[in-house]
Amino acid sequence: MFKGSIPALITPFRDGSVDTDILKKLVEWHIEEGSDGLVAVGTTGESPTLSHDEHRKVIEIVVKTSAGRIPVIAGAGSNSTSESVELIKFASKIGADGALIVTPYYNKPNQTGLYEHFAKLNSISDLPIIIYNIPGRSVIDMTVETMAKLSKLKNIIGVKDATGDVGRVSDTRAACGNDFIQLCGNDDIALGFNAHGGQGCISVIANIAPKLSAKFQSAMMSGNYATALKIQDKLLPLHRAAFLEPNPCPTKFGLTMLGKCSGELRLPLVEVTDETKNQMIKALSHAGLID
Repeated sequence: MFKGSIPALITPFRDGSVDTDILKKLVEWHIEEGSDGLVAVGTTGESPTLSHDEHRKVIEIVVKTSAGRIPVIAGAGSNSTSESVELIKFASKIGADGALIVTPYYNKPNQTGLYEHFAKLNSISDLPIIIYNIPGRSVIDMTVETMAKLSKLKNIIGVKDATGDVGRVSDTRAACGNDFIQLCGNDDIALGFNAHGGQGCISVIANIAPKLSAKFQSAMMSGNYATALKIQDKLLPLHRAAFLEPNPCPTKFGLTMLGKCSGELRLPLVEVTDETKNQMIKALSHAGLID
């Protein structure tokens, strides 16, 4: 169910509130462009600055708008296990197809704490759970050994790996088995990630270039790495431009250039610099997305 190009959807704002009309239009656009799924309220969706009510509202809108046409993975992570329990229960109730659970940040649990956190979530819902391992943000790294133990639990079905370590894909596959889903969390290394046995990417760039991203993943799934490499070269400047400043700030600017949203952010995130804007414009042009 979870494979291919899965945009980590931005959350559009207007005048300080979630722009629900634009959110629905973005979901429709991604489906039309061939995206294989959506993640609602992840890091790219500015989850830290959404209230709990907004968090739930965004997930509900994305689930209802997609209406079963593509799977929706709900962001339900927290550094409080009890809070994550409530979020995953809501995601299940509203009809999400899976939950993306980030490794708890800031309080830095050890490997035993990580195991117990995910084991608890596994026990309270039948919703498929994808571990989100992103040591660059959470400051902890789930080991392959811990992940292998978790992979034996019924609802722990895969990982969004944002370690940036392509070699770990093979280690994880050896430890967790071929059925354990591995989704890349770093757009720029998705080609190598899939070559090592990955099944897709939860992508930032797919917010801006959903059709190209879907074709990129489809080419790799069919073993056509020559075509995938050509698309990689078209997308590479976007990969670079999107991370010149904190995510999703450059991506939201890119979407304004495509006329898809206002680009509004919530503090402490701020509008990108003119230099970043120029780099994003060049990247959009290189990818053939603007003239």
